[in-house]
Amino acid sequence: MAASTIRALGFDLKKAEVLKLLRDNDKTGHGLMEFEAFARTMSEKLLERDPLEDLQRTFRLFDDDHTGKISLRNLRRVAKEIGDRLEDDELQAMIDEFDLDQDGEISEQEFYAIMRDDV
Repeated sequence: MAASTIRALGFDLKKAEVLKLLRDNDKTGHGLMEFEAFARTMSEKLLERDPLEDLQRTFRLFDDDHTGKISLRNLRRVAKEIGDRLEDDELQAMIDEFDLDQDGEISEQEFYAIMRDDV
């Protein structure tokens, strides 16, 4: 369970790293980690993360065809994956709102501006 929770927080730790984390924080010797220790450790790891790296990783999740842009097709796929039932015209309106260079897609820089609330 710890490994899946750690992955859900956006960390890609190897099994050996997870086991070391558990060993280092196991006060009882039962292979368990108290929640407070887990929360403290994950908070420290979150503070160590590079926000730009997180934005780049998130952009790549949208840009699955590696064009360097988020297209209507990309946005439709992500909406479907998260269970959002938006129509194409609603998705296109999202793109149009933030498409600063008016090329019909969201570039990586436009995406960063959206995520930083710079638009």
